[in-house]
Amino acid sequence: MATRKAKAETIEVAPQKPVVKTTTTKQQDKKPSWEIKDRTYILTNGKSPITFTIPSKHTLKHSLLYFDAEKREQREIKYATNQSSVFTDEQKGEATLGHIIFKNGTLFVPKEKQNLQKILSLYHPLKSKVYKELDQVEIAEDELDILELQIEALNAAKDMDIDHAEAILRVEIGSKVTKMSSKELRRDLLLFAKMNPGLFIELANDENVQLRNFAIQATESNIIRLSDDQRYFTWASNGRKLMEVPFDENPYSAFAYFLKTDEGVEIYKSIDKKIN
Repeated sequence: MATRKAKAETIEVAPQKPVVKTTTTKQQDKKPSWEIKDRTYILTNGKSPITFTIPSKHTLKHSLLYFDAEKREQREIKYATNQSSVFTDEQKGEATLGHIIFKNGTLFVPKEKQNLQKILSLYHPLKSKVYKELDQVEIAEDELDILELQIEALNAAKDMDIDHAEAILRVEIGSKVTKMSSKELRRDLLLFAKMNPGLFIELANDENVQLRNFAIQATESNIIRLSDDQRYFTWASNGRKLMEVPFDENPYSAFAYFLKTDEGVEIYKSIDKKIN
């Protein structure tokens, strides 16, 4: 009896793409790269003593510890001139202690002293409290602001009328302006604008400067008189009292304000006629 062989049934299966397991890793923040360069540090209190020393090693009196986030521990810092590391636990052999001294409020550290730079820029606890590193970009921005202010002040001084120029210079150098020629006034005004542009612009925009100068001129011309105790103004001709100076105010500034009142306007007209 003949036997039939069963036909094997074949099933086609679509090719499967290999499954690739992807693992997402948390991207760590990149630390700013350390630049090899000369660095300058200055005291932040605005003072410039001949010498000023900050601690260079950890003691009971001066704590020089840095918290290492990776190791999760406080690490002792020491500036040793013969060691490359700033951390005491990484220093080998006998360490030669170095001093950190600011002279005239400034400490320049060349690029060769990387251990000292890193102590001052990265690890020292007195950074931003007692001293700071000079930022060259910040310095350039400050210098640019000063130059722009000087240009603004010089342009204003160049176009200023002579009476206004005299009023501003009188604030700076006093009654000496009365003996100066117009060219001398112009020269000193431009020098003042260049050397102190902020104050110059402030005075140029102060509406009372010219009135203050007017009051001083009136006093110098013996039209009005300021009492010896600087408490009141009078007419020089008859001694009649014009105004009393408020306590703790500059007398000429107070008189300038007075000249803008209803009574003061009439006195201004009278003085102006006598000056001119």
